[in-house]
Amino acid sequence: MPKGKPWTKEEEKKLREMVKAGKSIKVMSEAYGKTQNAIRQKMLKLNLKEEKKTHSNVFSSSELRLPEELPSVEEVLKVLAGALTAAKQGDLTRTEIQRLNVIVNLVRTYQELLADYIDYRGIEAKLVELEAKYEKLTREKS
Repeated sequence: MPKGKPWTKEEEKKLREMVKAGKSIKVMSEAYGKTQNAIRQKMLKLNLKEEKKTHSNVFSSSELRLPEELPSVEEVLKVLAGALTAAKQGDLTRTEIQRLNVIVNLVRTYQELLADYIDYRGIEAKLVELEAKYEKLTREKS
């Protein structure tokens, strides 16, 4: 006998769509406010199978979509804050922990490269300024 409230037809339809979209049981459980076990049980009753993601969708850097602008430090810190919040949860899978570790390492790398980039931009601006002064002095002496 079911313990929780019965599922509506709309909830079942939404569940089918989420499964088809490859959403994880954890995500679906959060969306419905139900336990992961309740989601699994309903999936069994509806003959739905969780789509396991494979590693076959590994891509090269040439296939990455490049942003128009670099993310701000604030945006990167928000990503890191999200990763930290997720890391506080006790029920993370090994894959989720690995993904969070990748995010932290990417943020660290981004921070280092951004600092170098800002330094280079400053040097470049100073060089342009000095070239302009040199050109002005050259014209004045001619």
